[in-house]
Amino acid sequence: MLLEILALPVEDKIFYAVLVFSWTVYIWEAYLAYRQRKIYRATMHVPTELGKIMDSETFEKSRLYQLDKSNFGFWSGLYSEAEGTLILLLGGIPFLWKVSGILTARFGFGAEYEISQSLVFLMLATLFSALTGLPWSLYSTFVIEEKHGFNQQTVGFFLKDTLKKFAVTQCILLPVTSLLLYIIKIGGDYFFIYAWLFTLVVSLILVTIYADYIAPLFDKFTPLPDGELKSAIESMAKSIYFPLTKIYVVEGSKRSSHSNAYFYGFFKNKRIVLFDTLLEDYSPLNKSGEKEPGTGEENEAAGNESKSKPKNKKQGCSNPEMNSFLCFFLFAVLIGRKELFIAFGFHDTQPTLIGLMIIFQFIFSPYNELLSFCLTVLSRRFEFQADAFARNMGRSSELYSALIKLNKDNLGFPVADWLFSMWHYSHPPLLERLRALTGPNLFNCSSHFLGVQNDQREKHLYIYIMHCILHIQIKF
Repeated sequence: MLLEILALPVEDKIFYAVLVFSWTVYIWEAYLAYRQRKIYRATMHVPTELGKIMDSETFEKSRLYQLDKSNFGFWSGLYSEAEGTLILLLGGIPFLWKVSGILTARFGFGAEYEISQSLVFLMLATLFSALTGLPWSLYSTFVIEEKHGFNQQTVGFFLKDTLKKFAVTQCILLPVTSLLLYIIKIGGDYFFIYAWLFTLVVSLILVTIYADYIAPLFDKFTPLPDGELKSAIESMAKSIYFPLTKIYVVEGSKRSSHSNAYFYGFFKNKRIVLFDTLLEDYSPLNKSGEKEPGTGEENEAAGNESKSKPKNKKQGCSNPEMNSFLCFFLFAVLIGRKELFIAFGFHDTQPTLIGLMIIFQFIFSPYNELLSFCLTVLSRRFEFQADAFARNMGRSSELYSALIKLNKDNLGFPVADWLFSMWHYSHPPLLERLRALTGPNLFNCSSHFLGVQNDQREKHLYIYIMHCILHIQIKF
């Protein structure tokens, strides 16, 4: 068997290596999800540590919600993996490229118009992905989220929103892709430098304009009204030198009752966006005026819990610009290798877009998985540092209450399998964070905070501000 594999042409080795690695990752992640589902099924009672802050009813609701999502994730993940495998085995990529060529030829564009054909291919590929993913999105929204009381959408609103997202995506994706392909074509031996600079500029532009021009196409943004909450947030930001310029409230409640918050901006121009659901204080314990902390699970939508879709993991590193440069450099080294194209059914042509897809999506997949895990570990460390910073500021009780409220509001589950948590959770599980807040102080975060790099310091400040914002809204 081994000798037969070694005797295969190099392009066949590449193809089967990609398939084997893809299924290896899927089986690994399915095993981790199975371990976590065993936790959901076996943990029927509130852990002793949470006995005073989490009631049995909320615990049971969160357990059933997470179990339903995990079961759904198993079937949707299996379908996604099977679909991807069939596309590769049946030659779906070269077939779609051929169809794209036929369509462009009807409009008078021959084979020499590779960029035009690439854009048609990209549009057809994203359309196929949207259509095959639509039933799963409908089930997730109108069955699972509806069952557990989170969905606020109608079917009409959902479909209209989906069409709008697809249209906006095409309006951004197609021009950017055409320019990138053009730069690669004319860039000469150093095209990877120009391509890297172009993607860097595009990323900065998109981050800058997203909340002001793109997000308002889907949701209504309004400035946070003057009052105690706004004053307290601004005062807190000023006290820790966070360059906050504006605070917005986004109407997220028309889609879901999940809570969320994020910030954006560069340098001295940071803005915070709060979902309106975050400002709705409907915790029974808070309404009763008791001093006991509220209950719940971490804010999943804000990224404070597990990354439930492994395919959707963060790309980048502590220095994302250098990581992007490295990827484009390796792309420049590999793009001329004809066997890469032959492996995926392109025997006569070597389209640049297909090369990008093959190298970035398939060849780099082991690197991407390793990088993603390293980022998860790094993110958890940053979260502990941010929590320690809040604790050293004398805000541990406020943060404690905020974390519990987010847990309750989003029906997350406070118990996690250690291996599943290590691989998927970009933020520490609730119990670990609460223990860190109430246990011995392992290091002086204040002195550490002054010594970290600016980008890490801003991350600590932001996380700390968001935790305190949540406490302020509970208090008011």
